Amino acid sequence: MKKLLTGLFLLFSQINLMAQSSENYIQYVNPLIGTQKMGHTFPGATVPFGAVQLSPDTDQQPHNIGGKYNKNTYKYCAGYNYDDREIVGFSHTHFSGTGHSDLGDFLIMPTVGELQLEPGDKNSPKSGFRSAFSHKNETAEPNYYKVLLDDDGILAEMTTTERVGFHQYTFPESENSHIILDLMHGIYNYDDKNVWTFVRVESDRRIVGYRQTNGWARTRTVYFAMEFSKPFKNYGFKNYETQNYKGFWRKFDQTKNFPEAAGKQIRAYFDFKTAKDEKIQVKFALSPVSTTGALNNLKTETPDWDFEKIKKTGQDAWRKELGKIAVTAPTRDDLVNFYTALYHTFLSPTVYMDTDGKYKGLDQNVHQARGFTNYTTFSLWDTYRALHPFFNIVQPRRNREMINSMLAHYDQSVHKMLPVWSHYANENWCMIGYHSVSVISDAIVKGNTTGIDAEKALAAMTQTARTKYYDGLEYYMQMGYVPEDKNSSSVSKTLEYAYDDWAIAQAAKKLGKTAIYDEFIKRSENWKNVYDSSVGFTRPKRSDGKFAEKFDPLKTEGQGFIEGNSWNYSLYVPHNPEKMIEMMGGKQKFAAHLDELFTMHLPDEFFAETEDITREGIIGNYIHGNEPSHHVAYLYNWTDAPWKTQEKVRMILKHQYTAAPDGLGGNDDCGQMSAWFLFSTLGFYPVAPGSDQYQIGSPAIKTAVLKLENGKTLTIEARNQSDKNVYVEKVTINGREINRRFLTHADIMNGGRLTFQMSDKPKM
Repeated sequence: MKKLLTGLFLLFSQINLMAQSSENYIQYVNPLIGTQKMGHTFPGATVPFGAVQLSPDTDQQPHNIGGKYNKNTYKYCAGYNYDDREIVGFSHTHFSGTGHSDLGDFLIMPTVGELQLEPGDKNSPKSGFRSAFSHKNETAEPNYYKVLLDDDGILAEMTTTERVGFHQYTFPESENSHIILDLMHGIYNYDDKNVWTFVRVESDRRIVGYRQTNGWARTRTVYFAMEFSKPFKNYGFKNYETQNYKGFWRKFDQTKNFPEAAGKQIRAYFDFKTAKDEKIQVKFALSPVSTTGALNNLKTETPDWDFEKIKKTGQDAWRKELGKIAVTAPTRDDLVNFYTALYHTFLSPTVYMDTDGKYKGLDQNVHQARGFTNYTTFSLWDTYRALHPFFNIVQPRRNREMINSMLAHYDQSVHKMLPVWSHYANENWCMIGYHSVSVISDAIVKGNTTGIDAEKALAAMTQTARTKYYDGLEYYMQMGYVPEDKNSSSVSKTLEYAYDDWAIAQAAKKLGKTAIYDEFIKRSENWKNVYDSSVGFTRPKRSDGKFAEKFDPLKTEGQGFIEGNSWNYSLYVPHNPEKMIEMMGGKQKFAAHLDELFTMHLPDEFFAETEDITREGIIGNYIHGNEPSHHVAYLYNWTDAPWKTQEKVRMILKHQYTAAPDGLGGNDDCGQMSAWFLFSTLGFYPVAPGSDQYQIGSPAIKTAVLKLENGKTLTIEARNQSDKNVYVEKVTINGREINRRFLTHADIMNGGRLTFQMSDKPKM
């Protein structure tokens, strides 16, 4: 009896330990994953979907030199490069994993000794205010970043609220301690990027101002309010701009202890006397509207100077969000990969409004968000594929608010178009397609529309898709394809427009709009017009109706494609894989074609000039590091060899995601790469958002418990899980076996138990 009780005690202790550790999901997040090579994530402090994303920047590389693009700037899309050994400062806005960039607003850097107002030479850190650092003295956690700045012996710590960056610097004893505010610094910077900056010193602790830039977002204004925990003893400004006209401001010495400054190229400094280990704190609030809005954000979100409380509140917010999925996995690295991916998916889109609901709209006027939180940072060419469908499961309320933000964008657009790639009250028109319609359709079809005017949304979708002057649409509507001699990347555009049109048709069908359904379901067949059966690939077609000559299916540049070649893009018919497979020779031939894609060799010459893909992001000729192929492994489900989907998914998970700084095989692209990982690790994937189906793959977890917003719980179990047992022998829902290769949205949202029986042998 004693042995039995002892055994039970040990068992319950282990279960309790597992429960305790599984609740602290934050411990598995490593914000440094993906910072090196193609990952371009930032390791700093932020709360879920926070407007402030406070992070170290490790260099200042100009976007162009002498009018020519500087290739080194690509390494700093997120501001931080893991390979660097110096930090130039800590700025408040960053993108996570984008292949182009902007932001890097309001860089702050603490220093001691002789004042240096230039960052200096990268090869000589002491030549400027930049500082050497070591990863050994660096800590990165959700909503907390810490690093020792070696040159001056300053410990830098930072945390955030939604709209406020909170800095804490521990100084050595010094008569000459400084905090520099750099308004010139930016990511993808160039000489004329700053349109104007303004700084106003309102007291010996408070500074306000704004910065207007012309970059990826061409008319972007960010306001700030800055407060110190102790008074500064002196301050000053240096304007690096050559000014031919200074007006009558020339009568003042504006460089030292003068309470305002304005110009394009300004750095400010604030002097302190510090005792040994004295902490100086800085609160830095952002606003899209005004300095008054920034001050209100500061007062509302950080009313006191309790750094640890702010840190804890933010980390509690992360625990709540990460706790929406409780996972057990084969190894700790698997847990790190999972929760880091989950963390990445909750970084953007970002909140874009003040605490009172005011925000700047696409028309550059101030608007009031009523009944929803306004969001920005919509990288839709990437995120429509898996991130927003993932939100329809784990963040349905936020996804509805993001859709309402898109509809507000539409209302404010002079083009009457939904967003393509938008941030900070600007449309930057990056990439192709009009994939906001996919996001909206997916929500409508899956019934996630509470608080959304679905009929208005459908009208916005159709109007967007009928905007003739947008990116070859006039030709597409007239001819059924985009001709390459009239508009570049024509094949990619034709294929993606066809999918988007299908998504519109699905929303119209759901809403009972037959005429709209008929119009767009017909348009959705246009993908056939760029398929050349004589070569078995999609290829560019000219306006005379003939296919372009000199076609190479391995090449991207000049072949009618963007971020992919014909081998990959010819498989982009997510809305009608059955017909695609039929046109490509039937199931057996198509499966062999997929096999060749994954096993063939893609010579370096075909991606040598491509910035965003290296060999690490490629398996055979399957390019996982770019999004057009993200559904491809699941296409075996439409053949007689669905087990190959299971095999390939597990291979991709293993080779493209690792728990290391270079742990992503490509740009995370605002969470899309991570969302693919999460879906695939859980065992299913949305091949065609706008459908209620998720194709079954091969789960890589042992168990997962999804706490759904509707109050229900879905428990996923992979029995007999191992590295060898990658094949699915049987799937049951609440004990009932399902004899299909997909799950429905209702299967997931109704909760219950989803069980995968795993095996080391394919089930034919």
